Amino acid sequence: MQIGTDLYALDISGASFVKACGGPCTEGCVTLAQIGDGLWALGDSKRPDAQPLRFTTEELDAAGIDPARFGLNV
Repeated sequence: MQIGTDLYALDISGASFVKACGGPCTEGCVTLAQIGDGLWALGDSKRPDAQPLRFTTEELDAAGIDPARFGLNV
């Protein structure tokens, strides 16, 4: 990741989000997409029109979110 990158300035229109559910997938799930080197967008399947939140790999680690759970490699 380039220092000083504005995560919300990145174009994520072509990002490929994958879903991980904590329970039945009928309740809504978290979606995650890699949007750059060490950069991630985290969305909510119950609110698909909401702007995804954006994080670095370090921030995901601090929150206990593992991209491998989504089938993604860091």
